[in-house]
Amino acid sequence: MGHGGAGIGEHNVLIVSGLAFNLDTLYMTWLSMAILVLGLLLVRMNWKLIPGGWQSMVELVLEGLLTQIETTIGPNGRKVAPLLITLFLFLLIANWLGLVPGFTSPTNDINTTLGLALLIVVTVHGYGVRAKGALSHFKHFLEPNIFFLPINIIEEIAKPVTLSFRLFGNIVAGEILIIILGVLVPYFVPTLWLTFSVFVGLIQAMIFTMLSMSYLSNSLEQHHIEEKEG
Repeated sequence: MGHGGAGIGEHNVLIVSGLAFNLDTLYMTWLSMAILVLGLLLVRMNWKLIPGGWQSMVELVLEGLLTQIETTIGPNGRKVAPLLITLFLFLLIANWLGLVPGFTSPTNDINTTLGLALLIVVTVHGYGVRAKGALSHFKHFLEPNIFFLPINIIEEIAKPVTLSFRLFGNIVAGEILIIILGVLVPYFVPTLWLTFSVFVGLIQAMIFTMLSMSYLSNSLEQHHIEEKEG
């Protein structure tokens, strides 16, 4: 597995006005987005009324994700389906990118995974405020009474932290093991682990997306109740 000239946990850093930018992470993130956009454009251009083999597979994946979103979130799940499906596909590409020699996974940088987790948290509160208003939404931090405020705040902070570190830790651990196995037992064992890492990348993308669905479900469920009452 390549690492763009940097070791595990190290990054090619550019300092601009006191701000540090991990260039390898930025390049690989942009590459992941480019692959995602170009892939979707190719799928769209070659979409047929009667699906072939690859189109049937794409439809199966999308229908599976939509079903899971609606099951987890409810009737308003389709409102965030584009976000969650795009998130899953981006994570899948990003996780697998580091398996290509000379490349690195942008998800092996805590900045990437934390940024994605914060995006989900902001979206959760955005829907909550839209459904109930700011005061009513944030009132849950005082439940069941004001003495639970510190605990509720810690719990809210823990959500993006645990979500981001779970993905980050698994991707970094996989990269470290591939390098170690490549040194200790070349060829056969690293190849097996590389194959297993493809599966791990898929599972980690799914777990991150599923947890994001879970966090979004309460806000969207409440939003659906408000719409029915209105």
